[in-house]
Amino acid sequence: MLGVSRDADEAALKKAYRALAKKYHPDSNPGDEAAAEKFKEASEAYSVLSDPQKRQQYDQFGHAAFDGGAGAGGFDFSSMDMGDIFGDLFGDFFGGSKRRTSTGPMKGQNVHTSVRVSFKEAVFGTDKEIELNLKDTCPTCKGSGAKPGTQPRTCTKCNGTGQVTYTQQSLFGVVRNVASCPECKGTGKIIPDKCPKCMGNGYVQNRKKIQVAVPAGIDAGQSIRIREKGEPGINGGPRGDLLVEVSITSDPVFKRQAENIYSTVQISYVDAVLGGTIKIPTVDGEVEQEIKAGTQPDTKLRLRGKGVPFLRNRSMRGDHYVTLTIKVPTKLNEDQKEALRAFDDAMKGNPGPKRKKGLFG
Repeated sequence: MLGVSRDADEAALKKAYRALAKKYHPDSNPGDEAAAEKFKEASEAYSVLSDPQKRQQYDQFGHAAFDGGAGAGGFDFSSMDMGDIFGDLFGDFFGGSKRRTSTGPMKGQNVHTSVRVSFKEAVFGTDKEIELNLKDTCPTCKGSGAKPGTQPRTCTKCNGTGQVTYTQQSLFGVVRNVASCPECKGTGKIIPDKCPKCMGNGYVQNRKKIQVAVPAGIDAGQSIRIREKGEPGINGGPRGDLLVEVSITSDPVFKRQAENIYSTVQISYVDAVLGGTIKIPTVDGEVEQEIKAGTQPDTKLRLRGKGVPFLRNRSMRGDHYVTLTIKVPTKLNEDQKEALRAFDDAMKGNPGPKRKKGLFG
């Protein structure tokens, strides 16, 4: 059942059983009787093979050794210690904690905030100042949380370790789980006389201004990490980091996709027909661009190197793609209308009635 060789050692047995137990555990496969049966078979196999006496019986009598034959008492794994077998598996199922607490120096928690920039500021980079509340070590108790002149005492529930072990009986044996101590919250210390300044927290809140260097090319949703501007460390550990998520104000002209910029420019009917030079707005300012005679609606132009700088290589930039649309006049005077009619007749090869000269001669 475990899929190991007959001479497999304890480490190989444990590894194989752990993998099968995770796969077929009933809590991972609710209502699946086949999975429950496979889990039971794997547990039985491990119980037998990991016990030298049972393994010897199995080698001598096979399955009969545990079916009531050969004088054996059948399978029993109620006394198995599954805590070291399942580890994080049973920690998840039965409320245990996978992360072992520590009373040594620990890095402080990271702090998350956000900053909003304009489209062009995201393209070229900028400096922003943000203001937020940050924790600092309490100046009165120097971070101990205890009233001046007093000291924290060792937690008697966990004996200063910051963690407690729970033993739990389940259908599959005895499970041991390690969790953060509920009395001292994992610190290993109890504060009988709390500091009046911080109320025993060891920290106070201060309003601070932080300078944020927004790099050129940053995109919406990306974060800037500012080292050691987060919460203070624990037991002398370093401060956490400040993570500033960037949001970008939409631009009425430009749209962005990765490092490329997209926009739409209207040109006149005459420019489309005859060609010429048009002006195109870009993030670098207006540029002049030649277009061919007979340019059709929705023609796309590519302006190389006019896009967004690459965040990891700012000497490189994406491109700017421009879609040309034809601007149709909505108000014409009589001379303009007459000129268009003459143009239409000429395009059809129809001289038509003589009209006075208009814009086309």
